[in-house]
Amino acid sequence: MIKLKSPREIALMRDAGRVVARALDQVRRMAVPGVSTSEMDEAVAAIFKDHDALPLFKGYPNSTKGKPAFPAFICASVNDAVVHGIPTRRPLQEGDIVSVDTGCKINGWCGDAAVTLAIGEVRPEIQKLLDVTSQTLELSIRAMARCTLWSEVAALMEKYVKSQGMYVIEKFVGHGIGQDMHEDPQVPNFVSKALRKNDIRLEPGVVLAIEPMVALGTKNVDTLNDHWTVVTKDRRASAHFEHTVAMTPQGPRVLTFLED
Repeated sequence: MIKLKSPREIALMRDAGRVVARALDQVRRMAVPGVSTSEMDEAVAAIFKDHDALPLFKGYPNSTKGKPAFPAFICASVNDAVVHGIPTRRPLQEGDIVSVDTGCKINGWCGDAAVTLAIGEVRPEIQKLLDVTSQTLELSIRAMARCTLWSEVAALMEKYVKSQGMYVIEKFVGHGIGQDMHEDPQVPNFVSKALRKNDIRLEPGVVLAIEPMVALGTKNVDTLNDHWTVVTKDRRASAHFEHTVAMTPQGPRVLTFLED
């Protein structure tokens, strides 16, 4: 069941979304050769502390019983890592890319966003991957203004990625968000059988975390021995962008921009 949010509740979510945007802006400024993802994690932790924000990722339970909870404030997924990468002290190098995903809760309401950053100069095919993935997120938000159902948006996202010779990661999808980070519905970036059966009506009050994940070589993934980091099966690069977006009577509103 989708929990529709009131204008007041969306405004409260914007408070959390703004802090998430500030955290990612700090990470963006740090994204140079020699920095480590652990340093990025520490910077985000400090921002959340400054704003009395509850981190959503640190301590998040593993989906597999008996496996460790997530240990950090950010997911930091480098190069072939798709999502759920654990920060490390390894310095990032020229030509790397890192997908940073984070979220927080303020006054009982959540925000969640992600960005993939180039470290120095990257190969043209890698830059194209970043551009295509960010453009897929942007086109989905624009499409929400004119589409009635999420399946229409998902079809446009999938078509665009395929037109660029790339692959939508299907193992992971977006989600509803509100007082909990993960609420109904699931929000795929492609048209699935489940979506055709239970489509999402894009009406005022719907709030979605939209997060296309795109890979250069395959949609298939593996999970590493740390029980969290997900990598592409062919070990080619992957990118991930995400915004929390609310439907309003005036159309879609991004809640995780730095400024309105």
